[in-house]
Amino acid sequence: MRQIYNLGIGLLAFGLQVGSWKSAKLRQMVQGRKGVFERLQAFRLTAPGPIAWFHVASLGEYEQAKPVIRAFCESRPEWRVVVSFFSPSGYEHVIKRSQPYVDFITYLPIDSPGNARKFLQILSPNISFFVKYDLWANHILAAKSLGVPLFLIAAAFREQQVYFHKTYGGFFRRILGQFDHVFTQQPLDETLIERLGLASVSVAGDPRYDNVDAIRQSPKPFPEVAKGISKPVLVGGSVWQEDMDRIIPFIRRHPEYQYILAPHDIHAKAIEAWISALPGKTLRYTNLNPQNPQPWDTLIVDNIGMLSSLYQYARIAYVGGAFGKGLHNILEPLAFRIPVIFGWLKQGGKFPEWEISQNYGCGFAIHSAEDLESIMAQLIEGTAYDRASLGADRLLKDNLGSARKIMEIVNQKLTER
Repeated sequence: MRQIYNLGIGLLAFGLQVGSWKSAKLRQMVQGRKGVFERLQAFRLTAPGPIAWFHVASLGEYEQAKPVIRAFCESRPEWRVVVSFFSPSGYEHVIKRSQPYVDFITYLPIDSPGNARKFLQILSPNISFFVKYDLWANHILAAKSLGVPLFLIAAAFREQQVYFHKTYGGFFRRILGQFDHVFTQQPLDETLIERLGLASVSVAGDPRYDNVDAIRQSPKPFPEVAKGISKPVLVGGSVWQEDMDRIIPFIRRHPEYQYILAPHDIHAKAIEAWISALPGKTLRYTNLNPQNPQPWDTLIVDNIGMLSSLYQYARIAYVGGAFGKGLHNILEPLAFRIPVIFGWLKQGGKFPEWEISQNYGCGFAIHSAEDLESIMAQLIEGTAYDRASLGADRLLKDNLGSARKIMEIVNQKLTER
């Protein structure tokens, strides 16, 4: 099976090269990996001490890793932290600004046996963390061959995953078995993985709760935004066209709100069409003048890195993505103890917080513009709003502490070695 896997990796590398001719994202993946070993070698020459290596797929998994990185560094300040990304949507975002507690950011080389051996030999990590699901077999096996302690954090499992396949799941179960400990998000995840015969497993929860709570405690201030607010605000975060098809009809009927809309793609051609379809005065964030504030009915946030703190100004939030590739981060607005509306998911199991938030009474799933109208009408009523806010508060408090739980076991395991 490993030979078939490596053949698949070869086809992946070839497909990325061909696809990069037409796709800007694939071009970033290919170009960004050029010189990765040389850059890693240069970093190691300036950082000869112990290394903690965190691997994430993209930005969402990095958000899960952040609280663990912080907790690790607080317990071992003399260590250096390296974070590797597979996807350019994560790497290209974080590389543009300083990342607390992180010393080096890199793309993960394509997972061929040769690339994996070279990456691990140069990096020579003293401990490794993989986040959620982005498990690359050759890098994991290469780390194991060097005796590197391996931990999987924020793991989420479903019976449809390859690990549980009777015919060809054995190789991937073997990869899972390389980890010294697996930290799952929910008890169901723990139950599923224990069926595979792994004993060193525990429920630690989702570290994103720790991350969003830290943001809530110290959100970035945006006085140029705050000066323009005179009504209750609905913040639409990471919205796509499918979300705007539900939101625009509501905006047209409800001038009693102001609206802050953060498109998932700030370069989308659709934004101009949205602006044309919106009533009242619509401004782009980049056109705001802090010295001469202008009134606005809708603010389009055509800038990145702001959304998680913009929820501080929201009375209610709408989070996009459910009607497309997948629901974006609903924990960020919930951290501010506000109700959150989102689309209906066909496969809610991929996003546990989708169902959990509804069970707590702070998350509301919709199918249509009419559903959005109905939910907003309910939340206008004070008692219903207060119940949703209290539900969000309970949800956050019940799920904080994941990074602490992880580090307790990690420290124990390291002490035993």
